[in-house]
Parts: sequence; C-alpha cells; structure tokens
Amino acid sequence: MTGFYHPEWLIALVILPCLYYYYDYQTKRKKQEAIVFSHIGFLKSALHGSKQSARPRTLLIISLAALGCIIIGLADPHIPLEQTKEGVSVVLVLDVSGSMQATDYQPTRLESSKRSAEILLRSLDPKDYAGIVTFESGATSAAYLSPDKDRVIRKLHAIEPKEGATAIGDGLALGIDMAESIPNRKKVVILLSDGVNNAGVIPPEQAAGFARDKGIQVFTVGMGSETPVVLGYDWFGNPQYATLDEAQLQQIAEVTNGRYYKSVDDRTLSEIYANLNKEIVREKEDTSIRDVFYIAALVLLSGEILLRYGRRRIIQ
Repeated sequence: MTGFYHPEWLIALVILPCLYYYYDYQTKRKKQEAIVFSHIGFLKSALHGSKQSARPRTLLIISLAALGCIIIGLADPHIPLEQTKEGVSVVLVLDVSGSMQATDYQPTRLESSKRSAEILLRSLDPKDYAGIVTFESGATSAAYLSPDKDRVIRKLHAIEPKEGATAIGDGLALGIDMAESIPNRKKVVILLSDGVNNAGVIPPEQAAGFARDKGIQVFTVGMGSETPVVLGYDWFGNPQYATLDEAQLQQIAEVTNGRYYKSVDDRTLSEIYANLNKEIVREKEDTSIRDVFYIAALVLLSGEILLRYGRRRIIQ
C-alpha cells in the first residue's frame, strides 16, 4: 500500500508556507519603508529593487521546493510493486469420509475433488506454499506446507478414501495449525466437505473462531448434487442419503471473512477451484522511493546555485 514509513517528518512541511509568507511580508514592509524617505537616490534605489524582485522570489521558491523534497524523502515514501510480498500459505482441507466414494461425480466425489484441487495448486504463484490435510473420523496431514507444488500434487493423488464419519472441526483445526507453521505470511485455508459434522473432538464453530482470531481466511466448498444421492441402506432396507450441511460451511466462511461455494457436479467443482486463486488477496511488495526526492532536491539546489552565482544569470 502506498504510504510513508516515517510520516512524522511530514509535519515539517508546514515550515515551507511560513517561510514564503515571512519573505513576502518582509519584502512588502521594506518597500513601504522606502517610500517615506525623502532622499531621492534612496527612493530610486528602492524602486529599482522592486523591478529585481522576480529573481530573489524565484530563488526562494526553488530553495523551498528543494527543502520540501528533502522532508518528503526523510518521511520515506513507498509504493507497491506488481510482484507480491512473501507469498501465501494455502492449505487444502479435504473430506475423505465414506460419502466421498459416491459416484455422482466421475469417477467418485473424492477423485473429482482431487482433480479440481490440482487445478488450484498449479495456478498458485511461485512464492506461495501449499499443504494438504485430510479428515474423516479424525484428521491427518497428507502434505506439509511446501513451495514445491509438484510434490504436493503427488501427495494429493496418493490420498485414498476412508470409511469413517465426518470430523469437519478436527480437519479445519489441523489445517489452521499447518497454516500457522510458517510465520509472517498471509494464510488461507480451503475446506471441502460433502457431509455433516458428526465426529471429532473440536466443533466446527470453535475451529472457525481459531481461524478468525489468527487472521486466517477460510474458503469453504460444499460438494453436493442436484438429485439425492444414495450412499447405502440401513438394516431395514431404507436408503441412506448424502447430506450436505451448507449452513455450517457458510457460517465458517462468514466468520473468517472467506466465501462459501456450492458445487453440484464435476464442471462446477472444477470452475470453483480454477477461480479460487483469484479470490486470494495478495499483499504487494513495497519499495521506497525516497532517493527520487533526494535527487530532485539535489537538482533543484544545483539549479538554484547556477541561477544565483552563474556567470550568465538567467533571471535578472
């Protein structure tokens, strides 16, 4: 962000108009005093000096401009560059519970989510770090944060489905912990689930609170279908349907200043992950431009010396 590293120096700029108005006041006062003298020679001299007033006034303006550049340089202004600062730590938190083996996505929900996650990983900036956490009845680290996206992608494809329940809170908490492992970087967690939190020891609301307190943005992706998906049958032959708790995922995103996305098929899931990188706000790297103002001050002072003492004075 454009600004100053030492803005307190800018207070000194108040001196500049004060100096100019003081000079203007003294010039007018001397002219008025000269008029009251009866000595014709002194009067002529004073009137002749009024014709020369353009020169000292111009020299003063140049000196004040040089002083202003020096003061701004001391305030150390900076502007953002096109390149990003440290990069972003991006942690993918994937649901690998039993419901992720449903075949409404091809070939399964899990394989489709892995394929879409790869799109995101390949779109990340070179300075970004990526890691993966998986969860079912509990949570585990599948790939630690690394700038080597190819390595993370290999770990992604090695993930296998589990038969457990859905511990969204545990998965999110472990993702937050992984994101925190590298300090002084922006941190983002992308959570994908197709179910309802029904296992684990950490409630999703509590995990979302952890993320909010640590300034970690969480994007959530709900994986569902336009038609009911049968996962199996109970002892009485009744169908068991996949249930997506959208309200829970929306709340997590809202609390952490993130965003919730709803996927209904392979195409929408791929589009979501393809656009997620654009949603990550990256801090631009700043560069100091104080030397520009110091050089400008040097040029102005050199010009002022030339005008004042040069053999051929430009201003008469």
